[in-house]
Amino acid sequence: MPVRVLGLGGSLARPSASLAALRVALEGAQAAGAQVELLDVRELDLPLYSPDLETPPRDAQRLADATFRAQGLLWSSPLYHGTISGSFKNALDWLELLSTRDPPYLAEKVVGLISTAGGVQGLQAVNTMEFVVRALRGWAVPMVIPIARAADAFDAEGQPTDPRIETQLHMLGREVVHGARHFAAAEAHQAPA
Repeated sequence: MPVRVLGLGGSLARPSASLAALRVALEGAQAAGAQVELLDVRELDLPLYSPDLETPPRDAQRLADATFRAQGLLWSSPLYHGTISGSFKNALDWLELLSTRDPPYLAEKVVGLISTAGGVQGLQAVNTMEFVVRALRGWAVPMVIPIARAADAFDAEGQPTDPRIETQLHMLGREVVHGARHFAAAEAHQAPA
């Protein structure tokens, strides 16, 4: 059975460098044999997370279901004021809908992290996402891609202007697939006969 990799990211900006980077990383995952799906934060248009809502919005449920089905995740956020964007954090907050699943949250999921920055400091957003991955019981792959000066890193069609960035994003996609396969094989080995 092929590995499923879900990409979550983008921003409310048009064009979105973080969405462009995510698409390239998903190409790498697909080339490694994964079935890929992309959820754009802008298109999800999620309301602010509220734990008191009895019925979650349709797109929040869609996000939770797609995340639960995936074995691998790729997250991509712009760096805003030293951290991830509010819209991306809000999407992550809606993953609370996974708290009652079995396994809960991001347990047994492998996550690759990408950030895009207007300046030269992109790592803070990656660090924030890594904290969230750990809090939700997921496994962040060691390779991370912080892209500095992101406005110059992609052309008008969303293609990388530097082949090294494209190579790194493809490698990240492949690494998520490799890690997800490793987890799936371990789970199959431990399953009762």
